[in-house]
Amino acid sequence: MDINSSLSGILYTFSASLLYPVMIILLLMVVHALILIGEFLSEYARRHRDVKNLESCCSEVKEHIEKAAFGKAALSLRNIKQNFMVTGFAKAAAEHLEKGTVATTEWISQEYEIMMAKRLEQTRIVATIAPMLGLMGTLIPLGPALIGLSQGNIEQLASNLMIAFATTVVGLFAGTIAYVLTQVRKRWYWQDMADIDYILDTLEMQG
Repeated sequence: MDINSSLSGILYTFSASLLYPVMIILLLMVVHALILIGEFLSEYARRHRDVKNLESCCSEVKEHIEKAAFGKAALSLRNIKQNFMVTGFAKAAAEHLEKGTVATTEWISQEYEIMMAKRLEQTRIVATIAPMLGLMGTLIPLGPALIGLSQGNIEQLASNLMIAFATTVVGLFAGTIAYVLTQVRKRWYWQDMADIDYILDTLEMQG
């Protein structure tokens, strides 16, 4: 047996051994994508943006800071009723305003930005990896399918082609769901960061 045949055999064995792990991971990704849909709908139900409330509260915060009434300014921050990310940031900023450590609010905003990026990673990774695994699940069974075709084994050909098509569809299904969720959430978080920046600009008056 020459070296070319040996390398081909090793590569074929290695690729064939990946089929079942790929299929299992794809099924897990589909389940994960369905769970992400539930989380997405839950987050959507909790989203509430009131521009008038934000402007009114920030105006009050500005007035109280100008008068050095930091306790009242903190109370106005806690009255902000927006999406949960913005509201969470406002409450955290209120605590630091009462302590006189407003400079750290910039660091807090970066923490919330990282938190948003982390939530986007969950769907972005699935959107990227699922189609790749679907392609792997398509290509791996083609070897046995071609062998079955050359030997006239129609049953082997059909079963491997069925696996190839199924993994493609499953990978694209999970990837499509994750891609859509990523794009919608990205728009949501851009808006949240704009609102957080607006609050930060108001707090910068304290110096």
